[in-house]
Amino acid sequence: MPQDRPPELPPRGNLWRTEQLIDLGYGSRAIRSLVDSGVLIRLRHGCYIRASLWDAQSPAARGRQLIFAHAHGTRTTSTGGFRYSHTSAARLRRLHLWDVDDTIHLLQKVRPSNERHGRDVRCHTRPFAEQDFDEVNGLRTTSLERTTADCAMMLRYGQALILTDHALRLGADPASLQAMADALDGRRGIRTFRRVLATADPRSESPGETLTRELILRLRIPPPELQLEVISRAGRHRLDFAWKKEMVALEFDGKIKYFDYRPTAEVLFEERRREKALVEDGWRFVRVEWKDLFREEEFKSRLLRVLAGRPVL
Repeated sequence: MPQDRPPELPPRGNLWRTEQLIDLGYGSRAIRSLVDSGVLIRLRHGCYIRASLWDAQSPAARGRQLIFAHAHGTRTTSTGGFRYSHTSAARLRRLHLWDVDDTIHLLQKVRPSNERHGRDVRCHTRPFAEQDFDEVNGLRTTSLERTTADCAMMLRYGQALILTDHALRLGADPASLQAMADALDGRRGIRTFRRVLATADPRSESPGETLTRELILRLRIPPPELQLEVISRAGRHRLDFAWKKEMVALEFDGKIKYFDYRPTAEVLFEERRREKALVEDGWRFVRVEWKDLFREEEFKSRLLRVLAGRPVL
């Protein structure tokens, strides 16, 4: 291959181990040239990805891609000696994660000695049974319930509540989660896990809705109904939060900045059309964004003002 310009990447494939590239005829200088030119990205030691694919991926997809790179780089398969756990299992299951780093978490029966996983990997050795495992995209992971429990005991309360709401919505068994919590006396993080189980609610449909619900509860604002179905001239609608007697609806608008979901122009048009019809029926709307959730006194004052019948600010 000429060395005065970067070589071409193979036409097929997107993820390669170093030895695979060498087998295809790329020497160490050629690999380095591809990385330096920005055509190839080194994801971790001994594993590379086509830059055009990496650049096109969302942050959530990149988090999953790092796990696939670890699996590919270590030749991990469903019969491997360790299982992906904690937030790595959550990523593979596409559970909602908020403000969580890309550390790869593995569960093993014994702490590794001669095996070196790398600085981006954290190994856990808490006891487990075979029913704690499942397979996602060809990789052995912890089950939905075990993933939820492990994450809830490792993350901060708000992060854990977001994940647990989503896990319950995806079908996690509340009785199994409670049994896990009951069996973990004295374990680090058990208080957070039990607090989350006491307040989790699968009716929250986004991370923002989860944190809004938690804030309303913590500020001791009269509790709303969640996902209340109402009818207007424009059809049937569900309100994120509703105080039916006061005819007040609170809608969370902050999905775009922190998560992959981006509403289309058509969705936004229909949402405003729905709101206009409900306003004609006497409903008043309060719209909140992510920044509002961290201005707690302002949030409380604004919402109580509307619930008391004063104008929406």
